[in-house]
Amino acid sequence: MDYGLLVMGAPYSDPAPHSALRFAEAVLARGHRLTGVFFYHDGVHNASSLMTPPQDELNLRKAWKALNERHGVPLDVCIAAALRRGIVSEAEAARHGHSAYNLEAPFELTGLGQLLTLQQRCDRLITFAS
Repeated sequence: MDYGLLVMGAPYSDPAPHSALRFAEAVLARGHRLTGVFFYHDGVHNASSLMTPPQDELNLRKAWKALNERHGVPLDVCIAAALRRGIVSEAEAARHGHSAYNLEAPFELTGLGQLLTLQQRCDRLITFAS
């Protein structure tokens, strides 16, 4: 079965991202496919490279990145939600005249059309939100 995930909760203030990550790992361990992860609303904060949790806590950004590296799962971030919340890629930082950026590969800024494409490509789209 092909799954897609929609993550709408912010890291460390909402259990949704951690639950989504655990779900993703369980799905893959059971031999299913994870077609992609779409970060939306406050979920875009999961992509911030400036997130620096204490060393004894799970770094959710690094965990999502590791999931991508191990399984090639696309990590799409809603561009409109991200820009509203100060999450910008190098290209968007230059476009908007910002001196810094905090979104790097494998996270990719995309539009809501990518969420619709994900929904069409998977058998189940699971939403993780508060």
